Amino acid sequence: MKMNRLTTWIGIALVLGIIVGYACNTLAPTPAAAKEIASYFGILTDIFLRLIKMIIAPLVFATLVAGLANMGDSKAVGRIGGRAIGWFIGASFCSLLIGLVFANLLKPGEALSVPLPESAAGLNLKTSALNLKDFITHVFPKSIMEAMAANEILQILVFAVFFGLALGHLHNQTARSLVNTMDEVVHVMLKVTDYVMRFAPFGVFGAVAGAITTNGLGMLAIFGKFMLSFYIALAVLWAVLIGAGYLVLGKDIFRLLKLVRGPMLVGFSTASSESVYPKLMEQLEKFGIKTRVTGFVLPLGYSFNLDGSMMYTTFLALFIAQAYDIPMSLTAQITMLLVLMVSSKGIAGVPRSSLVVVAAVLPMFNLPEAGILLVLGIDHFLDMGRTVTNVLGNAIATSVVAKWEGAIDPVDPELAEADEALPVPEDLPATQAA
Repeated sequence: MKMNRLTTWIGIALVLGIIVGYACNTLAPTPAAAKEIASYFGILTDIFLRLIKMIIAPLVFATLVAGLANMGDSKAVGRIGGRAIGWFIGASFCSLLIGLVFANLLKPGEALSVPLPESAAGLNLKTSALNLKDFITHVFPKSIMEAMAANEILQILVFAVFFGLALGHLHNQTARSLVNTMDEVVHVMLKVTDYVMRFAPFGVFGAVAGAITTNGLGMLAIFGKFMLSFYIALAVLWAVLIGAGYLVLGKDIFRLLKLVRGPMLVGFSTASSESVYPKLMEQLEKFGIKTRVTGFVLPLGYSFNLDGSMMYTTFLALFIAQAYDIPMSLTAQITMLLVLMVSSKGIAGVPRSSLVVVAAVLPMFNLPEAGILLVLGIDHFLDMGRTVTNVLGNAIATSVVAKWEGAIDPVDPELAEADEALPVPEDLPATQAA
């Protein structure tokens, strides 16, 4: 399916999801009935996300191993990793700072007239995931099969680094055959991705219809100011990220944005970064980025470069402080920013990761964890904005590192635009379609 046609169908599914969800919410006799109806919509979303998760582990492993084996130089791995981490740290700091500034300027939680719960019981947030000792230990796999079965990206990355470097240092015919096989596995998995993505409109429809059926449109009005303020802050973050990308990529940043608009729409609609990963990697390769860079930097970014989620942590923490009318000094806010800078790294695989980070940090500043319950009803809609920003941030980060490495093949913009209008031949690997 052509990307522009898929984007159109996803947009149609998004609108239909809102309409159908609103109708079901209106016609449902009780909230319990609405929740039950939403569970049936959830079947579509669950199937699509399961298909995506089916792809993640083999795709990440194959791209990492193929990229590292073809790189052949461990110094290059360290250089690329160092540049990527440097960009991630800078982007994370800017994201947290923007969240802090706009929460103070717009004051979304000021004079909030909503009854506040007394406890956070029942949140089921795994704050223990932020334990430094457990996190560091968890990064290293005890079984690669277990890591792949659980889609543990960091663990797969660690094993793939060892495997890829070892394969790159073996120069016999068997090793080269294995490297070629891994290259072909990448092409096969990208073709599988193309098939799976044809189900994206159904997953988008189910996700949006289910959320609207359960919560209705009225809950958007209740927290309208909070959502509007958050999306204004996101818009500023987008401008900063695109501006930073422009400084490195020049006018090519606009071609990049055009290529990744489809994956960004999928991320916005499903509120799932995992659902975007395979197609995002394919679009970055169409941009001209060599596989060895994409296969290494993009998985790393999925764990350490979640710009939208990072901004949300400071924004939500100050929103809770304002809702409870608890003043926070500038010193306390800066300290919280630095704590969040460290605590938010590496928990991308934890469910509701942004809420986990905030729930763990709030007690350190005498803020009640129960405040998180205030936004749970609309968190899906906030997560849509966080996810699409994460996708944008990782696309720009990967492109910038590739530019620094000289790993972007020159592409004629006019030729690329003409190719996008042509159907993709069924017998070609996805990476050759551009």
